[in-house]
Amino acid sequence: MSRLQGKVAIVTGGAKGIGRHYSLALAASGARVMIADIADGKDVVAEIGKAGGQAASVVCDVADEASVKAMVAETLKQFGGIDILVNNAALYATLKPRPFDEWDTDLWDNVMAVNIKGTYLPCRHVAPHMIAKKAGKIINIASGAPYKGIPRMLPYVTSKGAIIAFTRALSRELGVHNINVNTLSPGFTLSDTGLANTVHVEEESEKARAGRALKRDAYPEDLTGALLFLASDDSNFVSGQSLVVDGGSANN
Repeated sequence: MSRLQGKVAIVTGGAKGIGRHYSLALAASGARVMIADIADGKDVVAEIGKAGGQAASVVCDVADEASVKAMVAETLKQFGGIDILVNNAALYATLKPRPFDEWDTDLWDNVMAVNIKGTYLPCRHVAPHMIAKKAGKIINIASGAPYKGIPRMLPYVTSKGAIIAFTRALSRELGVHNINVNTLSPGFTLSDTGLANTVHVEEESEKARAGRALKRDAYPEDLTGALLFLASDDSNFVSGQSLVVDGGSANN
């Protein structure tokens, strides 16, 4: 039997980039996957279906509460429950690195809305369904950046540091309901969306390799094993933790 057979997973930002790989990995392990993204996820749904899995997609703005509530309702309608929530949607690839005092305040607010509120809202509206059955896995995607204090990306690093703290606090509130809340914190990873932003690749790739114990680039496939661990019964006694998958960079 597949590791996640019979489970239902939501992946926000699951239509492209690293999120697409999360969606594919969950489906390959037996989960039925709802791809919730501001972009169209139909291609990923088709890809999962071709491989013999089950998936659906819904357009969702995670920073908008009405949109999140509609996404949760659609997931319940399609699949009848929710067992796993992967809060992956975030603003990163489109952000141009710059000094701390050159960030426009509207852009700062937008990053916080998507990266922090866009994690809170799915948790708020999915958790009641997990509480009702006394089980669930919430995986918040943070970053290795807060551990390193990466410069020139202050709002992004700040938002991802907040997710680590958010996870620790929420794990204590939901633990009494047998719900695991953990963070997966990737290092700089070469995904299709990341590669499309040559500024990030030029600024980060060489520095990332040099700072790692494992001297190579990271790819989305390097993250999916950790994701499946946190989504499966293998992590049933793990909560409030941040699993850093960065080739040993945060150790330096």
